[in-house]
Amino acid sequence: MDALSSNRRQFLKFLGTAAVIGTVAPDTLAVGQAKATSLTILHTNDVHSRLDPFPMDGGRNAGKGGIARRATLIKQIRQEQKNVLLFDAGDVFQGTPYFNLYKGEPEVLAMNRLGYDAGTIGNHDFDGGIDNMVTQFGKASWPLLIANYDFKNTVMDGRTKPYRVFEKEGIRVGVFGLGIQPEGLIPKDAYKETKYLDPIELGNDTAARLRSEQHCDYVICLSHLGFKYDDATVSDNVLAAKTRNIDLIIGGHTHTFLDAPVAVNNPDGQPVWINQVGFAGINLGRIDLTFEQGKAISSTGKSVEVK
Repeated sequence: MDALSSNRRQFLKFLGTAAVIGTVAPDTLAVGQAKATSLTILHTNDVHSRLDPFPMDGGRNAGKGGIARRATLIKQIRQEQKNVLLFDAGDVFQGTPYFNLYKGEPEVLAMNRLGYDAGTIGNHDFDGGIDNMVTQFGKASWPLLIANYDFKNTVMDGRTKPYRVFEKEGIRVGVFGLGIQPEGLIPKDAYKETKYLDPIELGNDTAARLRSEQHCDYVICLSHLGFKYDDATVSDNVLAAKTRNIDLIIGGHTHTFLDAPVAVNNPDGQPVWINQVGFAGINLGRIDLTFEQGKAISSTGKSVEVK
């Protein structure tokens, strides 16, 4: 907990904001000058078909989560904040009888109702097979972003995009996705001829394109690589340390609970912020940014419990 608290202080101090935690409204943060533009990033990961709250069985997650409560929370934030983007970092599917019965349809339709802006692919999203991905994600009203999966010889060809640019009051936000190595993690007959491409190389290339060609002011990676490993496996920490032009990594896969974003310096010594909010929709990630003249001048980040 001390390390996480230290990360929260670093996140606030570096970006020049007051250390506003808990229930204090974002409009009490440093707002900057009259031309400042605020942007709120909301995010989930590894929801795993958890549409209902956890049962009141005395467990540590009893009564937490649930799609209806998340919808209420998101609606409230949108009423308070003018510019909001909502993302998911993968593993929408698998984990409750909803997936066993309906193969992902209720999860995708629920995300449509909540107004997600984009998501990426997790390994469990292949659990119904790649043909099921076409069927279920074909019902999504939001783009599925993945830069390092080549679906050329599969039924998913042409059904994803490497990135998407969102514009809010002149602020251009580039968002792209990266997925984990399927081999050894996903059955071959589930992902078939999907080719896994190096996430470091594709992360560098895509972020550079968003920054220079698409003129993005802020670049976000939706990652299902995992937060950190004890070996050399590519994780969000490794991605941050070996790439340029990424401002924020919204992570998944390892079900890591962070109370605030953590920083890893890139090769230029610039901090890349990484956030992940556990699993099962227990928490909603929230990052509030303030921009002046296209530059992020202040930010706060926290994990909001859905209850």
